[in-house]
Amino acid sequence: MSRQTSTGSWIGAVVVVLAVIAAGAYLAYKALHPGTVPTTAPVLPAAPASAPTSAATSSIQHPIAQAAAPASTSTAALPALDGSDASMAAALIALAGGGDLRSLLLPQQVIARIVATIDTLPRHALGTLMLPLHTPKGAFTVTEIDGKTVISEQNAARYAPYMLIVDRVDPKALVAWYVHVYPLFQQAYRELGYPKGYFNDRLIVVIDNLLAAPTLVKPAALTQSGPFHVYADPSLESLSAGQRLLLRVGPANDAKIKAKLRAIRGQLTSKKLPPG
Repeated sequence: MSRQTSTGSWIGAVVVVLAVIAAGAYLAYKALHPGTVPTTAPVLPAAPASAPTSAATSSIQHPIAQAAAPASTSTAALPALDGSDASMAAALIALAGGGDLRSLLLPQQVIARIVATIDTLPRHALGTLMLPLHTPKGAFTVTEIDGKTVISEQNAARYAPYMLIVDRVDPKALVAWYVHVYPLFQQAYRELGYPKGYFNDRLIVVIDNLLAAPTLVKPAALTQSGPFHVYADPSLESLSAGQRLLLRVGPANDAKIKAKLRAIRGQLTSKKLPPG
């Protein structure tokens, strides 16, 4: 793994857990594919022709009205999407427990970045992606175990600032905020290239895809493919970008993320999932 990266530039899915995972997925992808330059241009990626049909259908599977948002949810008027950055960033920082997220969050196009990043997670290739957070410090490292190249266990420590945010986020408060500002997520999703799409449906698809990621008992072997490193096991290399991310964060972080995602999904659908 000859590239600096991290699988952790996160903030959270429906805003603090998934965007965090999403940015991390891109960074993890870069670790295995040296030489790729991340985009910094403020242009959202167009929806690919191969995007799942469920994201482009007008049939809503998970209406936002079904989310278990508490009665105290704010009724304050929403800003326009293109003028929402300051208030959205402030709300996310508060949900994440304060200053840790402030130093990581990119303050421009907050909602659009989160939506674009979440949307790409179930795909195998990430393509162009707008990161919602700054990238982690330090270099991604590998090690040799029994003659095989694997991801070093030391990498898990690089995700500590991001995992602290994941730990602090209250799923109920997060979903309550998400329900209140949902029209902005919906607008950003349609502007991304899904004029008939419903973002909350896509979010549930993404969460379910992440929850289906296998849990590795021991580090998976890597192999060289031209200038890149890939998983030696084809079944692992064929997983989605988001699932491959969860393979790289380490089993302890993987368990924490999945537990938080189950709680968020339960709030979004009013249905409690059993432990994984």
